[in-house]
Amino acid sequence: MKTVTGDLLELARSGAFDVIVHGCNCFHTMGAGIARPVSALFPEALQADKATPYGERAKLGTISAALIKRGDISFHVVNAYTQFEYRGPGSKVDYSAVQSCFEAIAARFPDARIGYPMIGAGLAGGDWRKISSSIDAALKGCDHTLVVLP
Repeated sequence: MKTVTGDLLELARSGAFDVIVHGCNCFHTMGAGIARPVSALFPEALQADKATPYGERAKLGTISAALIKRGDISFHVVNAYTQFEYRGPGSKVDYSAVQSCFEAIAARFPDARIGYPMIGAGLAGGDWRKISSSIDAALKGCDHTLVVLP
C-alpha cells in the first residue's frame, strides 16, 4: 500500500486516480466524514447510493459506483458498503464487508489507479491495522494508494 498526504477528492479532480473509494452505511446517509464532501462535490455518487436498496443488511460487502466527468477528467467514485448503521456507540465497521468490497473493486477495476482514505477507522471506529491488512490482501497486484489528510 502506497501512502500519500493530501486531499483525496482534490487529487481525484486533478486526475491522480481512476477510482476513489469511501465507506458507506446502508441507509443512503452521506452526512459525515468524507461522505459529506463526496456527496456535495459528486452528487452522482449519492445518486448511485440511492439506487441501491435502503437499509438492507445484504448490501454489506457490496459496492455501487458512479462515473464522474469534470471537463477532461473522469474517474469513478465507489461507495463501499462497509458498515450497516451509522449511529450509536461502538465500532460500526464490518471487517468482512471491507474485505468483500475491496475484492469487488479489484475485480471491477483491475487496472485502475485506486485511492482511498482510512476507510472504517474514523467515525466507524475500526482498527486501521486490521482494515489495511484486508485492503492490501484484496488489492494485491493493483495500483492502490492510501490518502491521509495533512
